[in-house]
Amino acid sequence: MQTAENFLYYQWQQTLQNFPVNKTSANQVFTHLIQAYSSPNRHYHTLKHISCVLQTIQTLGTYTQDLPGVELAAWFHDVIYDTQAQDNEEKSSDYAGEALQSLGIPLSCINKVKRLILSTKHHQADDIDSQVLLDADLAILATHPVDYQEYAHAIRQEYAWVSEIDYVQGRTRVLEKFLQRQRIYFTPLMYEVAEESARANLQAEIRYLMSNQIYG
Repeated sequence: MQTAENFLYYQWQQTLQNFPVNKTSANQVFTHLIQAYSSPNRHYHTLKHISCVLQTIQTLGTYTQDLPGVELAAWFHDVIYDTQAQDNEEKSSDYAGEALQSLGIPLSCINKVKRLILSTKHHQADDIDSQVLLDADLAILATHPVDYQEYAHAIRQEYAWVSEIDYVQGRTRVLEKFLQRQRIYFTPLMYEVAEESARANLQAEIRYLMSNQIYG
């Protein structure tokens, strides 16, 4: 097992220690998660992304009301990812529900996890736990400009089937929607340490997209 997988396996065990889960079943679900996030069509929504989200959740853990639930939502939130589909979050939520049911996770927790996953569709938070998950999911936006460029390139690779002009227009719309928000990050810590960097990165990507736009 690779180092990254070792870390993730440890994280998976740490999350599940809050529940009376059968180890064999837990390992099976973990294996399926690894396979899903390792599929060849993924360039950004990979195990590395899940690892980063989980690490950020740990940093923001004091804000959460249900840390295990937020962590489980992080594990499953991109398990189904098809850039040509419009229902990835719904399918990921359903996948999580079935997987967690097979582990004997309480129904109240399963419903919470499913709701948290659905909140990532439009990045709208309705409680502190969804705020933590969404901030962790978007932490990449505030990374070092070089790492941000790698992230932006990876997203473009995931949409390789989209023409350049359509991608520039669509991606710019997405970035501008975030910039138009009063705040990108919900939690006080992320707002304080990441908001300014995220906005600078988003603006830089828009400038890059516009300067490289190809017409016809």
